[in-house]
Amino acid sequence: MFKRCLPLLFIFVACAAFAPDVLAQQAVPDSLSQGGFPSISVSAGDNDYSVPIQILLLVTVLSLAPAIVILMTSFTRLVVVLGILRQALGMQQSPPSQVMIGLALFLTLFVMFPVFEQVNDNALQPFLEGTIGQKEATENAIRPFRHFMLAQTRDKDLALFMDLGKIDAFDNEDSVPLHVLVPAFVISELRIAFQIGFLIFLPFLVVDLIVASVLMSMGMMMLPPIMISMPIKLLLFVLSDGWFLLVESIMAAYR
Repeated sequence: MFKRCLPLLFIFVACAAFAPDVLAQQAVPDSLSQGGFPSISVSAGDNDYSVPIQILLLVTVLSLAPAIVILMTSFTRLVVVLGILRQALGMQQSPPSQVMIGLALFLTLFVMFPVFEQVNDNALQPFLEGTIGQKEATENAIRPFRHFMLAQTRDKDLALFMDLGKIDAFDNEDSVPLHVLVPAFVISELRIAFQIGFLIFLPFLVVDLIVASVLMSMGMMMLPPIMISMPIKLLLFVLSDGWFLLVESIMAAYR
C-alpha cells in the first residue's frame, strides 16, 4: 500500500510529467546539434507543455510535495494531536519525533487511501494510458481532494476566506478554488486538533494537581511533582488502552 500511495501524493497538483506522446514526438533542437544553446518552446502542441517546461514543473511539484502532504490531507490534525499527547504525558523525547511523524504519516495514508484510489482510477491510470490529457487529469485528480477537504471544513472558516477574497458564492463544490479552500481546511483541522488536545490534557492535568497537593501536604516540597506524576500518568494511559482509544476516535471523525 505504501508503494502504491506515494506516487499519488504528487499527481493531484497535476503539472504531470512526461506524457509518452510528447516525449516520443519532441525533436532535438537544431541549435543544440550545431553547438548553440537549445531553444525552449512553451507549447508542444495539443495544449501540452514542452519537455523543458514539464521538467521545470516536475521539480516544482517535488519541492512543494511536503507542503501538499501537510496542508491538503489529515496529516495536520494527526501530528498536532500526537504532539499534544506527548506534552500531556510530560515526556519531551519519548516517543521520538521520528516515530510520531512516521505514525502520523501512515495514519494519513490510511485515512486518505480512498481518495488516492479515486485519483489513481480517474486521473493517473487514464493519463498514463493516453486516454485523457494533462488538463483533464489535473481536474480529475484535484476533485477527490476538494471533496475531502470540503467535508472536513467548517462553513464559518470557508466563509471567512470567501469574504477576504471578495467571493460571494460558488456554483457547486467543483468551483471552489483551492486558494480559498486550503487555508479554511487547515484552520478547521487545527481547531479540531486543539479540541482533542484539550480532552487529552484534562485527565493528566488532574493527576498533576493531585500529586502536587499530596506532596505539599506531606511537606515534600523539594521533590519535583513530575517525578511522581509521570509514572502514574503512564500507568493510567496504558491501563485505559490510550493508543487504541486515541486512534479510534481520530479515525472515526474521518468516516
